[in-house]
Amino acid sequence: MEKIRIKYFTDKIEKLRYIDGKSDWIDLRCAEDIVLKKGEFKLLPLGVAMQLPEGYEAHVVPRSSTFKNFGIIQTNHCGIIDESYSGDNDQWFMPVYAVRDTEIHVNDRVCQFRIMEHQPVIDFEETDHLSDTDRGGFGSTGKA
Repeated sequence: MEKIRIKYFTDKIEKLRYIDGKSDWIDLRCAEDIVLKKGEFKLLPLGVAMQLPEGYEAHVVPRSSTFKNFGIIQTNHCGIIDESYSGDNDQWFMPVYAVRDTEIHVNDRVCQFRIMEHQPVIDFEETDHLSDTDRGGFGSTGKA
């Protein structure tokens, strides 16, 4: 089991917890009340800083209900936080854009994260032929 040191910037949000058996993603919450008008951008403070294990990074994405509940999209679509962002003032944020007027309150679950090992070093080997399995070159259906 990996240990992650965590610093909370507020006592108004629920402490992070791993929900075994339900999902291996961990919810993150907004650390302050936010009012956004349609078309506004804001960095939502998530109220935490973490010291990730060496060789790991956190992938931060919206929850499936975030757009429906709040009318916001994460502007970088997937935030990557590596283990070097681990200082006392390195609070995590979620960059969002409002597509409608909205309010987000302290402790609202707005995004989620999981940790992943860094990608290994890759050596690309050029070739003229890959395999005999050819699906047509467009996504999983092979159809344009």
